Amino acid sequence: MVMGELADSADVAVIGGGPAGYVAAIRLAQLGKSVTVVEREALGGLCLMHGCIPSKALIHAATLAENARGMGKLGITASDITIDWAKTAEWKSGVVRQLNQGVQSLFKSYGVEAKYGTAYFESPTRVGIASESGVSAIEFETAIIATGASYKQLPGFEFDGTSILSSRDALALAKVPSTLGIIGAGYVGMELASIFARVGSRVTVIEAFAKALPSVEREAADIVVRRMQEMGVAILSNTKPLSCVRSNGSVALKVQAAEGSSGDLNFEKLIVAVGHKPNTEGLRLQNAGVAVNDAGFIHVNERLRTNVPNIYAIGDVAGHPMLAHKASAQGRVAAEVIAGRDVIYDKRCVPAVVYTTPEIASVGLQEEEAWLKGIPVVTGKFPFRALGRALASNAPGGFVKLIADAGSHAILGALIVSDHAGELIAECGLAVESQLMLEDIAATVHAHPTFAEAVAEAADAALGHCIHLPKKKE
Repeated sequence: MVMGELADSADVAVIGGGPAGYVAAIRLAQLGKSVTVVEREALGGLCLMHGCIPSKALIHAATLAENARGMGKLGITASDITIDWAKTAEWKSGVVRQLNQGVQSLFKSYGVEAKYGTAYFESPTRVGIASESGVSAIEFETAIIATGASYKQLPGFEFDGTSILSSRDALALAKVPSTLGIIGAGYVGMELASIFARVGSRVTVIEAFAKALPSVEREAADIVVRRMQEMGVAILSNTKPLSCVRSNGSVALKVQAAEGSSGDLNFEKLIVAVGHKPNTEGLRLQNAGVAVNDAGFIHVNERLRTNVPNIYAIGDVAGHPMLAHKASAQGRVAAEVIAGRDVIYDKRCVPAVVYTTPEIASVGLQEEEAWLKGIPVVTGKFPFRALGRALASNAPGGFVKLIADAGSHAILGALIVSDHAGELIAECGLAVESQLMLEDIAATVHAHPTFAEAVAEAADAALGHCIHLPKKKE
């Protein structure tokens, strides 16, 4: 479209319909703004369509199958437990489809317009949209950039969708590969390993750092690594991929260990999971005057404004942590700022969950981080093997750890390893955000028997009077 031709108009143009963009759009509509969302693929974005939701659906199915095979000691005999991958994939796709349709329905309910195509800035008040049907444009007063992130490519191991896969490709596989290599032992790589190992793949994870889950506290990562190894997953740490050859439906991978030795590995499929990069290429941000840093992220202030006052950026494109729930929280704040409310994005903490078996959830300051920063803290740790509900549910592994200021007892962070860690971390996040003290958690009556009791027990442990742990030796 040539500048000057007729264009649609909206109070706010939102570029990207993922968990940042669609939340911002709906909140803006609630606040009386006319909103148009431009989405390149489908509402819900990478998280809903190809990441968070489909992966958790497959994790759930794989976990059910694994648990069923291990129910003998509970007196339950389940023979010939198999997974029909085609049916599982169909169910997973149905979950995704239902949620996508839910977002579409919400847009219709609130009067949010969705346009599909690739958006790019023509000026600080106009965005063009290229689609199969042609080129159009929107004139706006305010814009929100919520374009998310995409998978990083590893030179020499570029995705082909057939032999070398992104996590999106992996979650869409039509059949389970007999052998599977995964480059990257971060949360995505380890979650994928946990899925495919439990449905029949022989999985090998290659990690350049000294340990798997390098961003996770060691005591938590070690529990997951041991569990993965029990499932038959081989984890090669301190190992770098050098090159690969694709032929005859397989991938030959050459790797080198830290001590210098090299070797060859062969897989039916190879997943590359080495992180994400912000989606700012192609937006023609220079036409709007929006600045990005060397990594492609857009700098924003506490009100999520870019260097151009009427243009905002939220979610992955606005920097770390690159998490869907952070993106949605920023979407709400940006919408309210645009609507004239005096709010800022000043979260004390954003929880993070690794959906392995068991799950790892963390929020706020961690003990290793406090030690490195010289912050005096007191910690309380309670193991699930001492919790009635965990034993009764055949889930005795893991722990809850609370980290608090040594003087004031204000809760600064938490770390949970458990099959239910992702659910339990919410109480800890509230405690950090609200600046609660250990005494507040310890004095709150928790229902018995529940997994959540472990949080209160950890608070008691930090205070030195946990009822259900032995007295510490002097």
